Order: sequence, then C-alpha cells, then structure tokens
Amino acid sequence: MDIRMNMFNNNKILVVIPAKGVSKGIPRKYVRLLNNKPLIYYAINIAKSSQYVDDVVVTTDDSEIASISEKFGVSVIRRSKELSGEDIPLDAVVFNAMVQKEKSAFDEYDIVITMLPTSPLLKTQTLDNAIEKFDDFSLESVISVVEDKQLFWGYDDDNKIYFPKYIERCNRKDLPSSFRETGAIIATRRGFINEISCIGENIDVIELSDEEAITVDDFKDWWVVETILQRKRIGIVVNANNEIGTRRIDNCLAFASKLVSHEFLFILDEKHKLGQNLVEKFGFNFKIYNGHDAIYNILEEFAPQIIINDVSDTTEEYMSDLKEKGYFVANFDVGVGSNLADVVFDSLYEHDLSDTNVYTGQKFHILKDEFYFQPHKVITQDVDNILIMVDGNDPKHLSEKFLEAILSTTYEMKINIIVGRGYENIEQFISNYESNPLVQIYQNVPNVSDFMFKADILVTSASKIMYDACALGVPTICVYQNDLETSHVFANSANGILNLGDVESLTKQEFVNQFLELVNNHDLRLNMHNKMKSIDLQHGYENICAVVTEEYRKFAMNK
Repeated sequence: MDIRMNMFNNNKILVVIPAKGVSKGIPRKYVRLLNNKPLIYYAINIAKSSQYVDDVVVTTDDSEIASISEKFGVSVIRRSKELSGEDIPLDAVVFNAMVQKEKSAFDEYDIVITMLPTSPLLKTQTLDNAIEKFDDFSLESVISVVEDKQLFWGYDDDNKIYFPKYIERCNRKDLPSSFRETGAIIATRRGFINEISCIGENIDVIELSDEEAITVDDFKDWWVVETILQRKRIGIVVNANNEIGTRRIDNCLAFASKLVSHEFLFILDEKHKLGQNLVEKFGFNFKIYNGHDAIYNILEEFAPQIIINDVSDTTEEYMSDLKEKGYFVANFDVGVGSNLADVVFDSLYEHDLSDTNVYTGQKFHILKDEFYFQPHKVITQDVDNILIMVDGNDPKHLSEKFLEAILSTTYEMKINIIVGRGYENIEQFISNYESNPLVQIYQNVPNVSDFMFKADILVTSASKIMYDACALGVPTICVYQNDLETSHVFANSANGILNLGDVESLTKQEFVNQFLELVNNHDLRLNMHNKMKSIDLQHGYENICAVVTEEYRKFAMNK
C-alpha cells in the first residue's frame, strides 16, 4: 500500500470510484475513449495525483472496467450480484468497498471520498482543497456543488398548475445564492459512512467552476467535455499602429473570432496603442509587453502550446528563443527568422518554395467576418460607383493619383476613397475635393465590405484587398505599389484581376485607357466577376487549422 508521507493531518484517505458496466445515456461510457483515454481514467488520475490521497479503489461489476482500472494502477473491488442491481443505493456500494479495502489493508481510513467517474474536468487541486476543509475537526462531510442561480418553477400534480419557486422576480445576479450538488466529490469522515448514508450532518461545500461541474450523462456532455479537453492555449503576438497599419491585426482578429474551441491571449507591444485599442474593442484578452524578455514572461505565465506571430520583425534570435523554450510556433508571412518556425503561412506569396514548412496561396487567406455574409456583387450594365482603396498608408499617394486620373475622364458618377489611419495630410486631401459632389473620402472605415459590395469597380494595390474583392466578385484594377507586391501572383486575369503592373512605369493615359475599357465593357466585367466567384476564399481558417493540427500532432509526438 502506498502510504504517503505528506498525508493531511495524519488522516488516511481513501477514494472510492463506483463504475457500473451498464450506463444509461451513453452505452459503456466508462470504457469509451474520451480524447484517447477511457472515461474512468480521468477520475483515477485526479485521485492518484492528489497530494493527500493514500488509496484509490474502483468498485465495479464489469470485467472490462476492472481490467482497465488495474492497468491505471488502482485496486478493484468486484461487486456481488446483490450490490449490482438497478435499485441498489450508492451508499451501500461505497460502504462495501470501504470495508473490503480496510480488510485487505488491516487498517481503517479516516476520510472516505466518493468520486463519480462522470466529472473528468475536475481538478486535483479542487480535490485537495476539499480535503483541506477537514482541518475543521467539527466538520463531518464536504460535497462538491456548483452555483445555480435561476428563476426556478415547480409543478403541482394535484392542481395541475405551475408555480414559482422564487419570492421575487429579479436579475440573476440579484437572486439569493443557490447551489446544485454535482457528485464529483462526497468526502466524509469514516465514522459517518454506513450502508444507508455517506454524508454526516455538519456539512461544508467545495464550489466547482462551471467547467469542472460538467457531468457526462449523454452524448452532448461527451462532446462538450472532449472539446474542452482538446482545447489549446494559443498566444498571438501581433501589433498595429498608424505606420504599419492594421492589416496584420485584422488578420489575427479574424482568426481569433473563429477560435471558439480554444483559449487565446493577444500579446501586444505597449508602444502600439492602436493594436491595444482594436483588441480591446473586440473584447479579447490581451497583455502588453516592452521588449522580448517581457514577451517570454507573459508566455511563461500563460503557458501556451502554440504561438502565432504576425509581425514583420521576427528575428532569428527571437525565433530561436521560442523554439528553445519548447513552443510550437506558427508565423504569418515569410520573413527573417521564419525558417525556424514549425509552420509559416503567407496567403499572398505564391512562389515555389523549397521550404517544407511554408504554406502559401489564397487557400490560406482568412476573410474578415464581415465578408462571409455579404452576397456576391450583381454586375449591372452601368458603372455608378467606383471604390479606390490602397493597402497600408499609401505612402505614394496613389489614391489621389487614381482619383485625378478618373476625374480627367468622362466618368461622372460616384467615387469613394478609403484611406488608412496613417495617411499623410488627410485633411488637405479631403479639403481638395470637398467641393466635388461625386467624391467622398473616408478614413478608418469599419465596414469595408459594405463599400466594396456597392462598388462596380475597385481600384487598389496588389495586396490582400484583392482577396476581399474576389470574395464578393467585384471587378478589380490593381497595380504594384512596391517590389514586394510584384511577388503577389494572385493579381492576374485568371483570377478576375486587371493588373496594370508597376505603378512607377504606368502612365496616367495607360491607366485611363484601361479604366474606361472596363467601365464600358459589361461583358469584360461579368467575365472577371465569374472568375472571382469560382475561387474558394471561404475556408482559409479551416485550411490553416488542418495544417496546424497535423504539424502539431507530429511536434507533440516528437517532443
């Protein structure tokens, strides 16, 4: 017998886990694999991991449950037929297991704990906290409960009416405290255990979190618990300010909004207030850092399994440190230090790369949520609305150059311009065109998809804005505003994009000619629209998750 030297106040403690072979709701549930382990494993592991528990025994009428339990290192009491019936109370089963265990040990226990094996999310620390309550020598029992404040109703069978079980209707937070027993823990001093009761009279409770209190009774509960067990902690390192723009943090916010099954934390540079404001606006958890050492401190405290970087300065030193600390690292965008990442995603850069850890192309683009529920653009004969939108802060002021070129043509309908937060001299730009009723200039627009859907033609740079336009089927003219964008090969006619090449070598007249051709050619615009519709941009999140799941599985096996 494993008698531990750090037992609680010299009390010998026994945990009894009752598990019948026949189970309602989920057939054979105690031996079914829950996240690759039998359900009964979790109760055994919780009890064996306690710093106070001396012995753990499973009482069962089932040979398979008995065999599995013994493999996990606990003793087993085989129930007699008399204790295996449908109507046998739990108290008699626990009492019998305790007595038999004491006979084999030639000793008595001081505290006996009944743990139903249907609470796999119970924490060992919670079990230990329940045991520590017996520091009060007058206490006879501790039971696990969960707060359950509700406006409860009862039913009167005699009068066939429903009636309230509350005194006054009020908000939930103002209701009196009410607790529901969970069955995860029933701890009682030895003297109060008998065949008809496992609970004394002087009782305290140990309150469980909502998660710990989940009881696996049916397949819905099973699904919820398995989802929680498979949940990962994910740290997202990303920033945004007026200089670098918001594209990176928009990407991570779109990704995080779909991470409903996982726990994540944004890790943001304290100097970049814009990023903090955006994350706070969305209601996501974040912590700020000042220097890489502070990042490591946050990561150590949060203990993520996965780290996502979406920054332009992932140095080799920083990446080396992350890998030395044992993290699985996923980077968005190919850059310095990315060769050390476990996986790298870049939805724009589609060159043939020899690095096996790099995944590129539009199938890894994550649309912002607002683009998922916008319908496709309807291509009409007339062009009544032009949208100009250049990625980033438009340092070359292409927005104004495009606008001037369009105004020099015969086009006389609406022109909307959207610029980034860091656009230089925005006041002067607006002032220059405030007298023109056709022109409207916007900055920091939250609902870009609405503007894009209304546009008959989009004029932009060869950036991720192309994907947004493609998702809605908006005919698009694009240019390369810098050398990096020349690698964005999605910008081609096969994808419905009219690419005018490097803006430095593009004349105003060339732009005007191509613009007017698109305005006046309905068939061309319809053809571009149909090509865009054939491209699947709805499953970038799923494609990324599939890669990360598989690569993380390999990582975990080799760790």
